[in-house]
Amino acid sequence: MTAAKSPTESRVTLHQLMNPEHGNGRGNVHGGVIMKVVDETGAICAMRHARAPCVTIAIDSMTFRQPVRLGDLLICSATVTWVGRTSIEVGVTVHAENPVTGEISHTNSAFVVYVALDKDGRPSPAPPLELTDDEAKRHFAEGSERQQRRLDQRPSVPPGISARPPK
Repeated sequence: MTAAKSPTESRVTLHQLMNPEHGNGRGNVHGGVIMKVVDETGAICAMRHARAPCVTIAIDSMTFRQPVRLGDLLICSATVTWVGRTSIEVGVTVHAENPVTGEISHTNSAFVVYVALDKDGRPSPAPPLELTDDEAKRHFAEGSERQQRRLDQRPSVPPGISARPPK
């Protein structure tokens, strides 16, 4: 069994300047661009925790509270909040900073779930999460509840329909 790791050991923050290729005609950054950076930030955090490749298996809903404007610095911060046997939930917060004025706004947050993989690309056990303080314990308990909801809401395959793609 791998030793438990604290959330601070894998925490990561990415900064990316939002340029014209990231935006739409209204001067805002496309939501898909933000979602991509959220996923990348979360994946790096999960890989640092597992010290193994990780793939995305779920992204909880993402509501954009504030726009990110072209020219803003997109700041995504990620922390492991819950770990199962092979699954790792990462909380990602997104801020936009105007680098000229210094104004910062919280634009959105999301929980993203990854699965650690072994050398053959199969699910691999992830190190447990060391619950070092009350905040980590609260995040873990809330993450356990979210994971149970995810499992309860998994879509079922209708009778007579195969979940496998056709040959």
